[in-house]
Parts: sequence; structure tokens; C-alpha cells
Amino acid sequence: MTNNINTSSAILTRLQLAVFTAVILYFGRSLLVPLSYSLLIALVLYPVCKWLEQHRWPRSLAITAGLLIVVLLFGILVGLFVVQVNVLRQDVPQLLAKLKPTLAELQQWIATGFNISVEAQNNWWQQLIQNLGSSPGSIIQATIAATAGGLFTLFLVPVFAALFLYNREVFVQFLAKLAGNRYNKQLHVVLTETTHTYYKFIKGMVMVYLIVGMLNSIGLLALGIPHAILFGMLTAIMTIIPYVGIFISALVPITIAWVTKDSIWYPLGVVAVFTVVQYLEANLIFPKVVATQIKVSTWATLIAILAGGLLWGVSGMILFIPFIGILKIISDQIPEWMALKILLSRDEKKKL
Repeated sequence: MTNNINTSSAILTRLQLAVFTAVILYFGRSLLVPLSYSLLIALVLYPVCKWLEQHRWPRSLAITAGLLIVVLLFGILVGLFVVQVNVLRQDVPQLLAKLKPTLAELQQWIATGFNISVEAQNNWWQQLIQNLGSSPGSIIQATIAATAGGLFTLFLVPVFAALFLYNREVFVQFLAKLAGNRYNKQLHVVLTETTHTYYKFIKGMVMVYLIVGMLNSIGLLALGIPHAILFGMLTAIMTIIPYVGIFISALVPITIAWVTKDSIWYPLGVVAVFTVVQYLEANLIFPKVVATQIKVSTWATLIAILAGGLLWGVSGMILFIPFIGILKIISDQIPEWMALKILLSRDEKKKL
């Protein structure tokens, strides 16, 4: 009887801890998200900085060089985004010229099929435009606030990453005091494995984008879209930018298909290709490839993606996967966490 009470009390304590952690993660996301991105960058750059320091580079200069690499890669991504927008802008006149008769046919079809006159449709569109234009101040204000928040986060991330790298011994000593003498040896193993886990996570992400780019290119080649390989790979890379990236990158090949082909089925085919590939990437390729790299079960990776999306949005869907990998590493080193290890491990069921 006493054992049952103790077991129930332990389960209740763990559930309370899980709920408390979820509350902290949700309400503290404004601070925790940039800190997590900074930690990710710091762990990825740590081997580079360590190698430079071993070759007699000052620590501050080594950190600056590593951050410049990150800024350069981010600049390349922004450049690809600008190129996509410019290609789309050049095709806008042709697109509008081809769109006008199609819209006229669509309005006539609506008038015939649903008994809504063309004049009524035009009045509805004019009223919609007036309603959107009646509150431009709130739209501009929300846009400015979102942009300012994004720029502030972009400023904080490299600053925090530099501080993590420069004061890394302080953070290690802090963790050592928290772990105590009992888990001192396990702590160093966890820190070493964590660095490798983040490296494997980045490696898995690169593999995902290569696979997605190849699938996009194959689909566009099958439709006969010009520059299929270029658009396929660019669309895969641009998905790094949540929502906006895939939208802008998909518009370019859709526009090209609309302008260069005589049938509407080609643009619809491009939409179908990207839809199928994105579904495969979100539900099969990403969990499978990334889970293989960090040695976490596929179902645990999917749970991490869903939980991260609920708590932190898109950032959580990205960051919670290496978090679950780190949790698996910790469970490997602590015997009391064996149940969690069995749940998260990719190969544990084979041993059983």
C-alpha cells in the first residue's frame, strides 16, 4: 500500500513538473527563443572557434570570424530571396496581360453558374478594397511592430551567441555546481555529446533541403518548366524562411509556367508538386532524416515538432528537435531516466 502511494506521488510530482515547465516555456518564449537560437549558433561555432584558438587566434577574433560566417550565409539567403522577387517582378506585366482575359472568363462563369452579375462582382471587389483601405494605420502599425521585433531578435541572437562562446567556462562551472559531484563525470559526457548532436542536427537539415530540392526539380522537369533544377533547389533553400519563403519561391515557377505554357494545368501542376513535396518533407523526410542523425525515434521527433509549434510557433518546430536529442543524451547518462531513454531512443527496441 505504501509503495503504491509513493509511486502515485512520484508520478504526480513529475506531471506537475512537466506542466510547470510548459508554462515557463510558453510565457517565457520572448526571451527563451532568441537564447535558444544563440545557443544553437554557439554550439555549432564552438569547434570552429576552438580550432582557431588552438592556432593562436585571440578568442574575441575567433568568435568574430565564426559569426561573420553565419552572417555571410544569412546574407546569401537574403540575396536568393531578393533574386526570386526580382524574377517575379519582371514577369508581372506578362502575367497581368494573360490574367485579364482569364478573370473576365471566370467572372462570366460565376455570373452564369451562380446568377451573380459581373457588375455585382465588381461592386463587391470595390467594397472589399475600400474596407481594407479604411484601416491602413493599424496594418502599418502591426507591420512596423512585427518588423521591429524581428530586427531586435536578429540583433540579440549574435550578441548572446558571442557571450556564450566567450564565457563558456563560466557556464560550464555553473552547470557543474548544479550537477554536483555525483554527476560531474556525466556532465562532461553530456556537454561533448550535445555539441555533436547540434552538428548532426545541422547535417540532417542540409540533407533534408538537398532531398527536397531534388524532388522539386524532378517534378518541375516532368512538367517541362524552364530552369527546373534552379527553381527546385531555390525553393527548397527558401523554405528556411517560414511561410514567406515557400510562398515567394513557389510564385516564381508558378508564374513562369503560367506565362510560358498555354494551359492552366501547368501552374496547377507546379502547385501540386510543391504541395506533395512539402507534405512529404513535413511528415516523412524531415522526421526520418533528422531523427536518424540525432538517434531519436521518429515518433519522438514528431511529438517534438508538434509541441514546439504549440509553445513557440515555427521557432519551436525547429529548436525542439535538438532539445529532444539533448534530453535523450541526458537519459543515456542517468540510470534513473532509463524509462525516458527507452521512449526516446531509436535503437532501444532492437536491444529489448
